[in-house]
Amino acid sequence: MVLVIVVAEAFSFAFRLGSAGAAVVLVFALLFAGTASFISYWNSDKVALAMTHAHPADPQTYARLYNLVEGLCIASGLPQPKLYIVDDPAPNAFATGRDPKHSSLAVTSGLLEKMNRVELEGVLAHELSHVKNYDIRISSIAVCLVGVVAALSDFGLRMFVFGGLMGGRGRDRNQGGGQDPTQLILFVLAIIVIVLAPLMATIMQFAVSRRRESLADVSAVEMTRYPPGLISALEKLRDVRSSSAP
Repeated sequence: MVLVIVVAEAFSFAFRLGSAGAAVVLVFALLFAGTASFISYWNSDKVALAMTHAHPADPQTYARLYNLVEGLCIASGLPQPKLYIVDDPAPNAFATGRDPKHSSLAVTSGLLEKMNRVELEGVLAHELSHVKNYDIRISSIAVCLVGVVAALSDFGLRMFVFGGLMGGRGRDRNQGGGQDPTQLILFVLAIIVIVLAPLMATIMQFAVSRRRESLADVSAVEMTRYPPGLISALEKLRDVRSSSAP
């Protein structure tokens, strides 16, 4: 939120919009990003499952998967999510859904083939922890704020390209007979903030994501009560990715 306010103030100063103009731009950006995030929040599970071509897991064919998920859900007090399979040899898994009552969990066929029972339990516990900790909701908030910053930055750069920025500054020079060095420095700093803001916002989003991943690991260990299972799974995933890297 601090970054959003800083970018809005930089935008206002660079384009001489004043407090009222800056408020209008900020409200527009918030509405734009908020609407997009709201739609994404309510439909993220459908989009994720459709993009990965996931299909419902048959309870008889994937009895081990259902058994492990059911046990973890009972231990953690979670409602059982809908289970999906992604036909992909790469070991992977993801959880999606706006809350525990509307959650889905998908695993790849490669994960089921490469993981033994305790390793698979560790991975499933990690993904269920994302559901339990409402990480999708937190990610949606982070994406919304990143969207606000990106919208403000993009709008500012377009105004710069189409001459709105330099035209206004040119008029100031013609009317005032020169440019105040302090104002010029602040102007340059404002442009730097506008240009670099999306990168800073993305880095902040990654930092939030990394913390949620660490929390999911801790929650998974609490859920399984068997740290070696998750450790072994993570080591196996690391080895698979290392061997597949060019």
